[in-house]
Amino acid sequence: MWRFSVLILLCSHLAVSSSSLGDSEATCSGIVPLPNRNDRISITDFGGVGDGRTVNTKAFREAIYRIQHLKRRGGTLLYIPPGVFLTESFNLTSHMTLFLAKGAVLKAVQDTWNWPLIDPLPSYGRGRELPGARYMSFIHGDGLRDVVITGENGTIDGQGEVWWNMWRSRTLKFTRPNLIELKNSKEIIISNVVFQNSPFWNIHPVYCSDVVIHHVTILAPQDSPNTDGIDPDSSSNVCIEDSYISTGDDLVAIKSGWDEYGIAFGRPSSNITIRRITGSTPFAGIAIGSETSGGIKNIVAEHISLSNMGVGVNIKTNIGRGGYIKNIRISNVYVENARYGIKIAGDTGDHPDAYYNPNALPVVKGIHINNVWGVNVRNAGSIQGLKDSPFTGICLSEINIHGSLNTNRTWKCSDVIGTSLKVSPWPCSELRTTGGSYSCSSTF
Repeated sequence: MWRFSVLILLCSHLAVSSSSLGDSEATCSGIVPLPNRNDRISITDFGGVGDGRTVNTKAFREAIYRIQHLKRRGGTLLYIPPGVFLTESFNLTSHMTLFLAKGAVLKAVQDTWNWPLIDPLPSYGRGRELPGARYMSFIHGDGLRDVVITGENGTIDGQGEVWWNMWRSRTLKFTRPNLIELKNSKEIIISNVVFQNSPFWNIHPVYCSDVVIHHVTILAPQDSPNTDGIDPDSSSNVCIEDSYISTGDDLVAIKSGWDEYGIAFGRPSSNITIRRITGSTPFAGIAIGSETSGGIKNIVAEHISLSNMGVGVNIKTNIGRGGYIKNIRISNVYVENARYGIKIAGDTGDHPDAYYNPNALPVVKGIHINNVWGVNVRNAGSIQGLKDSPFTGICLSEINIHGSLNTNRTWKCSDVIGTSLKVSPWPCSELRTTGGSYSCSSTF
């Protein structure tokens, strides 16, 4: 019988000095207890062969069919031993653990012609990239409960280059598949696995609740298009902690639907904690949006270490989005080598079609950003609200963003109301405060 243990991901990139970021041992990972599975099966019991050539789709589907229909008390663990297991996309089921041993690799086939299609998400109204259906994620689940994807830092490899090249050559027929998408599901744990080379977004919990993602590594080339790391979407009670992400797009991006479709669906993202994330990307480290039409609220992000970035913190929305972004608290962020330290914008992102309502303006209020240290950052910050819907309650506190001789030492602001305390370089006039009865310090 194999050894079933959970190893803590050790990565040198997580070594950030406590003097710059502080030390935090707080965790939200206990919101979903790790289940004990007494029933355990191996993919080799169903004919799985880890030689990197055999296509194991039948083995995975039979194993998961067995879990689904036998319904062992406490659920079942599906063990993936060391080896390279090539497979087409497959669906998970409830009350199961997908466990990847050290040296185990799940690798997606590159046969894009036979990749299954699924309906677009109702909060998006169409595929995110192209109208119509979308390709199913490599590992998929819908309407599930009590699902764990874990192991001894085995690898799930989407072999995304063929998809990236189709995007670059504009030969895609439908929206690319995510690496993992769990939809309408709850009580999810994803831990101690390496995710790499996703065709599109890496981990996409959508319409989910009670989700823990921690001790994962997510990797993709920095020129790989739209390979977001973790994208909670119209989901609640989500914990993202202790992970290293280096991809071609936002490391963590919170979303909640797209324009008129997201407004009609009306499901917000809420109560999400992001903690001790380290990474690198040409885009944003911590992002909110730009798909925010269902609303985004009650977000905490803290102890974040970023290097070689596009933007450290990026909150983004657009006309036509409607919805809201409120009660956002971001603190203890270290950013090194970036174009922007902080960017909050009301003019970002495209639209699904011509039927969006240009009068559906987002409400952005209660954004608190505290204790940010930037080194070699080209532009300190930009906060650009909307003329007919100014961003309010923007609070910056104890922010020091340093650049080189050729950097822009000024903030750019418009249509914003807020306050600041101990911010360098000196913030824009809309955020300056000289004390008074209210200051940022009272909100942290």
